[in-house]
Amino acid sequence: MDEIQVTFRSGDLNLEGLIANPGGGAPAAVVCHPHPMYGGSMFNNVVDAVLAAMWQAGYATLRFNFRGVGGSDGEYDGGPGEVDDAVAAMAFLLAQPGVRKSGAVMAGYSFGAMVAVSAGYERAEIARIVAVALPLAMADARIPDGASKPVLLVSGDSDSYSPVAGLRALKAKIGDSARLEIVAGTDHFFGGHEAELSRVIAAALAA
Repeated sequence: MDEIQVTFRSGDLNLEGLIANPGGGAPAAVVCHPHPMYGGSMFNNVVDAVLAAMWQAGYATLRFNFRGVGGSDGEYDGGPGEVDDAVAAMAFLLAQPGVRKSGAVMAGYSFGAMVAVSAGYERAEIARIVAVALPLAMADARIPDGASKPVLLVSGDSDSYSPVAGLRALKAKIGDSARLEIVAGTDHFFGGHEAELSRVIAAALAA
């Protein structure tokens, strides 16, 4: 799907992004990129795979660079500011003509998955969370008590940053609203497995 370059505000900062909007009441999906301190940006193979799944499922999408990345203002904030950026990105996307106000998805990969979980549970306008390679080996995911929003957890079976055992425990903690999908034969970076990742996400969104 064609994307156009946009800028939007997050507090006092201008952030850059790419938006794809088919119109016609398409639901919204924001995709958050991996860790800014390790070269993460919106131009990433896994971000591309998530976007491909969203487009297949008919979503309007916004990928963006967190504060301090690429052409976005500011500097890395360690998490809280990046959650604010994701919330601002969703507000911007939901305000676009032809985008449906209900059914919004907050998605992310690695560090971006942590941001997506935090923002997704925090904000009422976000209906669903997609967390790819949630780095549980690096930090605990903040899951509120009584969490009931649908959350999709996806990881490779050889991902040391997002271990399967930790994800199974997290799914058990969240309960029936969580779905866990494991992609065989891949690690944290999904090299050569992007198409399979897209299929898994698209199938879960359609379920």
